[in-house]
Amino acid sequence: MNLSLKSTTAMGLALTLLGAPAFAGMEEAMQFLDNEIGDMSVLDRAGQEAEMQWFVDAAEPFAGMEINVVSETITTHEYESQVLAPAFTAITGIRVTHDLIGEGDVVEKLQTQMQSGENVYDAYVNDSDLIGTHWRYQQARNLTDWMEGEGADVTSPTLDLDDFIGIQFTTAPDGKLVQLPDQQFANLYWFRYDWFTDPDIQAEFKEEYGYDLGVPINWAAYEDIAEFFTGREIDGQQVYGNMDYGKKDPSLGWRYTDAWMSMAGMGDKGEPNGLPVDEWGIRVNENSQPVGACVSRGGAANSPAAVYAVEKAIEWLQKYTPPAAMGMTFSEAGPVPAQGNIAQQMFMYTTFVASLVEPGLPVMNEDGTPKWRLAPSPHGVYWEEGMKVGYQDVGSWTLMKSTPEDRAKAAWLYAQFVTSKTVDVKKSHVGLTFIRESSIQHDSFTERAPKLGGLVEFYRSPARVQWSPTGTNVPDYPKLAQLWWQNIGDAMSGAKTAQEALDSLCSDMESVLERLERAGIQGDIGPKMNEEMDPEDWLSQPGAPKAKLENEDEEPKTVSYDELIASWQ
Repeated sequence: MNLSLKSTTAMGLALTLLGAPAFAGMEEAMQFLDNEIGDMSVLDRAGQEAEMQWFVDAAEPFAGMEINVVSETITTHEYESQVLAPAFTAITGIRVTHDLIGEGDVVEKLQTQMQSGENVYDAYVNDSDLIGTHWRYQQARNLTDWMEGEGADVTSPTLDLDDFIGIQFTTAPDGKLVQLPDQQFANLYWFRYDWFTDPDIQAEFKEEYGYDLGVPINWAAYEDIAEFFTGREIDGQQVYGNMDYGKKDPSLGWRYTDAWMSMAGMGDKGEPNGLPVDEWGIRVNENSQPVGACVSRGGAANSPAAVYAVEKAIEWLQKYTPPAAMGMTFSEAGPVPAQGNIAQQMFMYTTFVASLVEPGLPVMNEDGTPKWRLAPSPHGVYWEEGMKVGYQDVGSWTLMKSTPEDRAKAAWLYAQFVTSKTVDVKKSHVGLTFIRESSIQHDSFTERAPKLGGLVEFYRSPARVQWSPTGTNVPDYPKLAQLWWQNIGDAMSGAKTAQEALDSLCSDMESVLERLERAGIQGDIGPKMNEEMDPEDWLSQPGAPKAKLENEDEEPKTVSYDELIASWQ
């Protein structure tokens, strides 16, 4: 089976409306099922046809309407925009323009719509990281009530919310569903399995460091491995022991808010997010009201563990990473390991797996299996059992209340189409961003698993629930997220020390929290700031913020990859 986006685009182009009647309903649906879906679905052909017939019928009142939706630019959304949107248009008569822009731009457009009340887009694929924002501002449609009320006539009987693996992340503390997952990916540890299992390399590492080369359990082992590989020549290339990025850009903020601090051990225990202190260093009270971000108010964003996290990232960038990485963004750095000269990467977003499995790449074997593997990321010296292990991105369909009802209904039909059981297995093969349990368990992924380096095993394992998006402690993601890249960028450039940059960050975050408290616009779930205290009063208490350890070095630990995978099964 040819699963590349390139191969499927032709089908999408064939389904455009150029020179065609408004729409052809089931005739176009049958062509779509024949040419694009086939047996790549958890539904049999009769089930696919029944689901498509429902879309044709439900969309009839909206035929000829033009709607605009938006998402960030990743492989999954390229497939939706180039293939599924034209198919949906041909099948339903609803003309969809699915824009692809940067993630930061998506948040900016959403923020504009929230502030102006004007309908910028009819639907957004918006990260569930904004769940705390949507819950508090109440500007997004509550999908639980929508599906039972005004949206009931356009809610698919085969939607099957229980099949979505990320619903817990898109549900507010009041139990209401706010967003519908569209794509989901984790940040995992990536490494060259072929090098790590090479007997000569293993023997040399053991002789130099005194323990076995394997998947690092902690940052101490990761650092040893990074040092060991950097500067070596393997397969005619100079090798680096780490890959990351450091450009002062919005994506630099995600690098840290996306669980880097909790991986270091900054926050509290608790799943899906640390409580009362989360991975942003924001503390909440028993009513889920944010009360501070600086140590002086019980937060942890400028705590010793946070400083340790940033200092380690900068040190590894400078010592063990290709020099160009310091000037790269998220999207520029993601494909670099595919070039074949990176030994390991602690923080690999699995959305890039699709670009790492192309035939002929230096990191692929001739039989189509990868030379690399995925495993859980190691944790820092402040981390404790029971803490969040890593980040999981859940890009989710969000309908704003400022969108007119008829346009919201048409957009909701499109959102359900691209996440439907008919479509989802094929979409998952293209983008490798799983949202449905049924797709993960599909036989085609059992067949393909050996060629995906552990991704399928991870998503079928009980471990996956320990990876989570930003939680509800964050009351205004757009306003707070921009503070991270600006301040941490100062540490990256050397303009400030890590401590100075994080002191500035937490102070800036508290300024936003204080403004929200004064405005009172988030009611009794908005911020209610603690009085400032001597930081030592907080650091001497159990949990986060944690006092500086006398020795931030720890005994390095590794585990055999094969033993790790066996433990998942």
